[in-house]
Amino acid sequence: MATKIFINLPVKDLERSKAFFIGLGYSFNPQFTDDKAACMVVSEHIYVMMLIESYFKTFTKKS
Repeated sequence: MATKIFINLPVKDLERSKAFFIGLGYSFNPQFTDDKAACMVVSEHIYVMMLIESYFKTFTKKS
C-alpha cells in the first residue's frame, strides 16, 4: 500500500502562489482546487495543499 503525503501551507494570495508554482512546472489537481485551496502535485504520492490564511485557520484553534 502506497502512502500519500499532504502538506498544508497557508498563503496570502492563492492565485499568485499558483501562478508561481505553475511557472516552475508544477501542476494542480482540479478535484481538490477551488477559491479557498489549491492542491499542487509534487509527485504521485506527495501533494501540497495551499490554503488561503482564513481557511487554514479553521483547521486549528491556535492563532
